[in-house]
Parts: sequence; structure tokens; C-alpha cells
Amino acid sequence: MNLSDTIAMVLKEKGQNIWSLDPETLVYDAIEMMANKHVGALLVTSDGKLVGIISERDYARKVILQERSSKQTQVKEIMTSSVIVVRPDQTVEDCMRLMTENRIRHLPVVENEKVLGVVSIGDLVKWVVSAQAETIHQLQHYIAGGYPG
Repeated sequence: MNLSDTIAMVLKEKGQNIWSLDPETLVYDAIEMMANKHVGALLVTSDGKLVGIISERDYARKVILQERSSKQTQVKEIMTSSVIVVRPDQTVEDCMRLMTENRIRHLPVVENEKVLGVVSIGDLVKWVVSAQAETIHQLQHYIAGGYPG
């Protein structure tokens, strides 16, 4: 596990659950689904195509702060429609850079217009921490004389 690993490897490790909803879904139902699935964002799809993403941040800024009703507002009214996506062959480092530059926390993984999964900043941090732990383990083993030769 390291920064040059592909997002396909991360998806294989974490699973490829895709939680999505229709643009006409009420924001209240979207927030309820996020809570039930323990996720911070959901994909918005229409006719099987990715058309947006809705996050807790969208809810806070576009519903709460604008004093809208989550039971009267549809997802399409507040979703982010210009979704930044990545390919499965892109690296963990590429994705971390994209997230930092664009101040986002979730990246749909798409290949040939098909959504394969979603990676979050938490998934990538977990990946990097695991890589560092493995490196530390190998160095400790080496220092303790556990190398061949």
C-alpha cells in the first residue's frame, strides 16, 4: 500500500458499494439515507447516468443557511452537478491532490461512463496510514536482524 497504488486497488479493499438517488428525491430523504448508510455524500443518478453529487456540505450551505425546508427541496436544487470524477487507474496521490485542490471529500470512480464506486478522503487517509504502518513494520524487522543473508 502506497501513494502510487491505483484507486482500483483501494476500491477492491474497501468495497464498491454505491449509494445513489434520483434528482427528484427530497433533501430530507437524502440526509436520512446518508445517516443510515454512514456516508457523507450520495451520488445523484438519472437513467443510470451520474448527474450530480449531494453532500452534507451542500445541505448545510444550501438548505440550512438559506433557510429552506429539507422536506420541500429536491436534491436537484442543491446538488453539485459538475462532479469531479477519477478513473480506476489513477493513483491515491492523484486523488488526494484533486481533493485538496478542489476542496472536496468524495470522488466517484468512473470508467466508460459507468460508476464503479466512490472514494472518500477517509478511505485515502486509511490507505496511506496502512502503507506507513507496513513500512514501519518492515524497517523494525530489518533493524532487528530479520533480513535474509
